[in-house]
Amino acid sequence: MTELEKLKRLLNHWMEHNDAHVKTYTEWAEKSEALDRKDISDILKQIVQDSNKLNELFKKAEEAI
Repeated sequence: MTELEKLKRLLNHWMEHNDAHVKTYTEWAEKSEALDRKDISDILKQIVQDSNKLNELFKKAEEAI
């Protein structure tokens, strides 16, 4: 396996791992809002958005390979 093939696999792994985190962040954003902590919920929602942007970048890198 070449280094680029390894990198492509890593990028895919990182995207999957990031997706798992996004799910958790979303759950905790909802829980925080239910606890009347919209301030925390809003921060977690921003983290979700930023994490989704990371996945877009991972995908771009993967497509470039």
